[in-house]
Amino acid sequence: MQLAARPLSIWRRNWDLTLCGLAIYKLQLVSSSCLGVLCLEADSPAMLFLHKLPTVVMHVLPASQMVVADLSEPEKRADALSKLGLCFGIGMIAGSTLGGHLVTSYGERFAAYGGAAGSAFSLLLVLSFIPQSTKVQSPATKTDSETKRKSIFSLGEITRLMKFPGVTATFLVKIVTGLPSGIFQVMFSIIALEFFKLTAEQNGYIMAYFGITQMVIQGGVIGRLTARYNERSLLLLSIGISAFVGLAQAYMQNVFHFCLTVVPMMFSLSVFNVITDSLLTKSVPSSDTGTMLGLCASVQSLLRTVGPTIGGFLYVNYGIFSIGFLQFIVNGAVFLYLLRRRLNKKAE
Repeated sequence: MQLAARPLSIWRRNWDLTLCGLAIYKLQLVSSSCLGVLCLEADSPAMLFLHKLPTVVMHVLPASQMVVADLSEPEKRADALSKLGLCFGIGMIAGSTLGGHLVTSYGERFAAYGGAAGSAFSLLLVLSFIPQSTKVQSPATKTDSETKRKSIFSLGEITRLMKFPGVTATFLVKIVTGLPSGIFQVMFSIIALEFFKLTAEQNGYIMAYFGITQMVIQGGVIGRLTARYNERSLLLLSIGISAFVGLAQAYMQNVFHFCLTVVPMMFSLSVFNVITDSLLTKSVPSSDTGTMLGLCASVQSLLRTVGPTIGGFLYVNYGIFSIGFLQFIVNGAVFLYLLRRRLNKKAE
């Protein structure tokens, strides 16, 4: 359902068409508050299903990405997106810790109320600091009737975006390179239980290690790298590191070996995702950044759809070695192709 409908892309497309970013942001935060309140009444399977309905429009992180993409200068967009990832990482860790204490001390209902209150407070912050429209109004080259004729569900608009220079190539690199690492991520829970024999508590420590490493990289490393090196070089670096991470994961024998690969793995993933999003949004007009970010997010849905099938087949039949080796071969091939292409351009 996520891959076919992708409500996130709908809201991002609507963001581009209507220029009413604040209204969409408010709707998503109100949905977050409603989710917490409805969670209190989820005492049956039917209510468990119904209380998830607000998540159709609850995409606060993507909405924040759209605001950052609209308000940041193109040359500083990668740094801004990485800082946003840092803020949400801090929020996830602090929220999980606070939620656990609230559940232990006061019960689940109080924790749900706390989540709803937090979303309501976020809504007040949005009303106070986010402008009514984050889009820069371009010269009046299009009439209102032309804008209205644009459909939110427009394959033609997606095709038009793909025709901009460099968009199709970067998008294909994002899909092909992201598939092997996506397979490992969706299979990690199985790998942790069956291969590493981790308990739930130990798995929680590993996930916290992931989060802290990613926050440090996004908050303190990516910004400095983008200030000194061009984004194409950083993209090539992240793909090359990812290839060697796959090779290391193919031969790891225990959780200690895996922990050694976490830092380069999170570095390559963070840099790759931030740089590709930045390159794609800068390749299209500012009026289309929301739609492009929606397409970028749909890649993750695609990987979560095909990843478990491919990963399960490889793990059952060939073991963890095959998943790591697949990442090494695919990312290594993409790295060599991009490197050769870059050298040829310099020679010309």
